Amino acid sequence: MTALFALATALLWGLADFGGGLLTRRTPALTVVVVSQSIAVAVLGVIVVATGAWSATGPQLWYAVAAGVVGPVAMLAFYKALALGPMGVVSPLGSIGVAVPVGVGIVVGERPGLIQLAGIAVAVAGIVLAGGPELRGAAVQRRAIALTLVAAVGFGAVMALIAEASTSITGLFLALFVQRVTNVGVGGTALYVSVRRGARALPEEGGFQVIRAALPALAFVGLADVAANGTYSIAAQNGPVTVAAVLASLYPVITAIAARGVLKERLRAVQAAGAGLALIGTVLLAAG
Repeated sequence: MTALFALATALLWGLADFGGGLLTRRTPALTVVVVSQSIAVAVLGVIVVATGAWSATGPQLWYAVAAGVVGPVAMLAFYKALALGPMGVVSPLGSIGVAVPVGVGIVVGERPGLIQLAGIAVAVAGIVLAGGPELRGAAVQRRAIALTLVAAVGFGAVMALIAEASTSITGLFLALFVQRVTNVGVGGTALYVSVRRGARALPEEGGFQVIRAALPALAFVGLADVAANGTYSIAAQNGPVTVAAVLASLYPVITAIAARGVLKERLRAVQAAGAGLALIGTVLLAAG
């Protein structure tokens, strides 16, 4: 069950990242985050009311609040890093955030077997290579590296926090709702500040019409991200966090495959090799 839900997380996160990447080509990234997460809040609000999840209120929801604060900060740092440095450096470096939940799992007493350790090593190597690392070329700005590391730690922290935010399905609905409300609050504040500083909230061409036309895609991105957090939480609660975190972090492979299938982008040799290693690592983890 852990492997199944963790792989579902990778699929959902990978597709959400792909969709978000497409949307940010025409729409400011913060606007994409705020609108997509607002849609998720509305849907989750209905689910929380319908299931009576309010009864699951407890101190564990502070983990959801923390995840809601850290998530937008990490995403903003990641987008800024992508603007400063080549994607071939930023993307694979950002994937090292998996070390955070894996480290948490080891600290709390999880001890992966030899096969699982081998699977973790192979899968992480595959994740990094799937990002198409650039080993040659112009020097990367130190600020881009610093921002990428901030984003990586943030993404990993969200995975660790959301896994602790609930102990039941109804509690999970409430935790995800709280996380998304916090996301919108933090992201909306950042958007307001950026607009006050002269940035645009709407696309230069088309304005609000572009946002309205993109609502189905924005809804998909927001809901896929929410679903991914939910499936990851279930995976982490029903099996080793070390296994769940690594399998869930295969999402860059999904994003690369989606780009190949939809945008006809050619996978570089290093990316194809990374996808293959990720698959081998997945098999080893599942077998272990």
